[in-house]
Amino acid sequence: MNNRKRLNIELDRLSPEEYRATAGSGIAVVLDNVRSAHNVGSAFRSADAFKADKVVLCGICAVPHSAEIHKTALGAEDSVPWEHFDRTSDAVEALRAEGYTLVTVEQTVHSVSLESFCPEPGKHYAIVFGNEVEGVGQDVVDASDLSLEIPQWGTKHSLNVSVTVGIVLWHFRSQLTIAPGS
Repeated sequence: MNNRKRLNIELDRLSPEEYRATAGSGIAVVLDNVRSAHNVGSAFRSADAFKADKVVLCGICAVPHSAEIHKTALGAEDSVPWEHFDRTSDAVEALRAEGYTLVTVEQTVHSVSLESFCPEPGKHYAIVFGNEVEGVGQDVVDASDLSLEIPQWGTKHSLNVSVTVGIVLWHFRSQLTIAPGS
């Protein structure tokens, strides 16, 4: 068996222009005061991989085009639309007005375990990820429709935000059974 790695040209990837022209996934990624530009870049890369509609950067988040974002985003900051809000609460209000259901990824007393959550096809979700120290702000948790939690079995009680973005986006896309590139 010849199990060679495929070349990039064999992966049938969208161009940034094609990415923006194709139908959206109904998923927006919201970063609540994420400090590390590398984590922001990684979130862009995951948002691109799972075809998020946009990335919403809030507060102290670094914004494109910085060398640190580009280092981990590898150009995804050019394909995924993005916007910046000074306050996450303003972003949440704007997204709700656009018809998004607000989902925080946070450990709360009423959070739903990620593996038991099934997003509804056709519904739009704005998924809020918190910063590396405090997580999602309490005011944003209070304004959300739902909190999701990734189950963990080790001694730590958190994952890096960039890892969390990838896990949650994969879960949403796999549950929605939307074909890649759609």
